[in-house]
Amino acid sequence: MTGPGLTALVVDDERPALSELAWLLDQDERVAEVIAASSGTQALTVLEGRDVDVIFSDISMPGLDGMALARVVAKFSTQPQIVFVTAHDQHAVDAFALDATDYVMKPVRQDRLREAVRKVLTRREEPGGTETDAPDETIPVELGGVTRFISRRQIRYAQAQGDYARLHTENGSHLVRIPLSTLEEQWGEHGFVRIHRSTLVALPHVSEVRMDHGRCSVVVGTTELQVSRRHTKALRDLVLRRQGRP
Repeated sequence: MTGPGLTALVVDDERPALSELAWLLDQDERVAEVIAASSGTQALTVLEGRDVDVIFSDISMPGLDGMALARVVAKFSTQPQIVFVTAHDQHAVDAFALDATDYVMKPVRQDRLREAVRKVLTRREEPGGTETDAPDETIPVELGGVTRFISRRQIRYAQAQGDYARLHTENGSHLVRIPLSTLEEQWGEHGFVRIHRSTLVALPHVSEVRMDHGRCSVVVGTTELQVSRRHTKALRDLVLRRQGRP
């Protein structure tokens, strides 16, 4: 979208919260139009008929909840940005995995919401960000006695094997003579995050973050990887820092 103001879709099953959020956004001069939907299903109906720049969605809703709505929207050819608005902070890691622009806590303060709008506008003006624009890296690997090359963006996760690291791609894995700690240092700015003392994962390839009885895991392709308790907290803190929260 390149218009002078944002078109925002607000989604919340609680009428008072829906009305309040819509009213606050309507007071922001950078927002040209606010559309309200009382469910995830109704939001999809709106999106079938028109484009919007950003969706401000509650998470806990009956039927199609906010997370499920975001996963559907992620498959659109033209994707509106997502800002989650919720009373609970335990969904922050999931929001980060879904590439949400912001994560706003209820009760919503007007200054906090204005900051979320600023983030939406910044992201719209600079699509892709620094990670997408950064040049890719080529890694030589041995395959059947022949040296071949794979790109960093092909790597979904890496696992430590002594002083070596095994790089996992969609089509297989490759053992390279590089310590995992070195990869973490070199690739951290490109979206690779330590989730376990022996595992480094590429966040762009994470499709789901699961919490089960306090245990965290991430899904990469068809593989589920455990996140250690120590790194669960670190991952959550990273999410909150990126969302501009203390």
